[in-house]
Amino acid sequence: MSDYSIWMLEFAWVPDAPTSSLVYGRHNLGTEKLPYCYTLLRGHGKTILLDCGVNYTSHGKEFMDRFNVQNWFPPEDILNEVGCSPELVTDVILTHAHFDHMGGMELFPNATFHIQQDELAAWVSIMLLDRRFRWLLTATDTGDMLYAVQLAREGRMRGIDGNVDNLFPGIDVRVARDTHTAASQYVIIRNDGKISSDDVYTYAGDLLYRHDNMHGGNREDPLYLPVGLAFGSQTNLLFATHEILKTVNFEIERVLTPHEPEMTKMYPSRTTKNGHYLIEVALAEGQQSYV
Repeated sequence: MSDYSIWMLEFAWVPDAPTSSLVYGRHNLGTEKLPYCYTLLRGHGKTILLDCGVNYTSHGKEFMDRFNVQNWFPPEDILNEVGCSPELVTDVILTHAHFDHMGGMELFPNATFHIQQDELAAWVSIMLLDRRFRWLLTATDTGDMLYAVQLAREGRMRGIDGNVDNLFPGIDVRVARDTHTAASQYVIIRNDGKISSDDVYTYAGDLLYRHDNMHGGNREDPLYLPVGLAFGSQTNLLFATHEILKTVNFEIERVLTPHEPEMTKMYPSRTTKNGHYLIEVALAEGQQSYV
């Protein structure tokens, strides 16, 4: 029996993301729809969000307009589809500090946020660089950094120092340094609570955009291909991909990849009234299905 219910919840999309931004080296292949998604966990008396999206009505609007993000709906609408609300979210694990993963912090008024302390420190350092280096802030809203520091001042932003087991019961985090960002992290969910679990899901954040990053289009003879947008080492991304797959015994469907629309074909899913996908990965005992 699952310890946590797990839902992947689309909240917006980009209709025309360049294919080369998703899979490195695939130039001149046009564009693809890129879903924006966060993942909700319920169990052990906690309501945990993995990443928190963006707030279109705040400083995130500039970034959403720049990247042509469309069909955004606030978390009140998104979480209501699974019987939840922003006020009920107790904790948010931030995989990294890009605008579409971190920009919704102010929308979850009762949550405590958890991020790799080196991730936050790195972006503050980048903000101090000469203007010539501004490409490094392509997907990072400096307003988010300021708000994160304010949350830290209030005791609602907690720094994680490297790999941590049981950040919450059965939930581990692993850091992947110098990859998509300075200290991106991924989240391992041991959904039977066992140390040597037979029921593991791993949430990849942006260390993976597409399943093709894990197999290169050939599951029989897989080839790792890094994501197209990395602020660190592509080589490190490949090694991080391998480590992520090891956590799930190389079962790709157990890698929760929020920007991959094929996830809807791997688990029970439905389209919401707002046109978003809702994927029900697992159900804890006593919790109802929303699919």
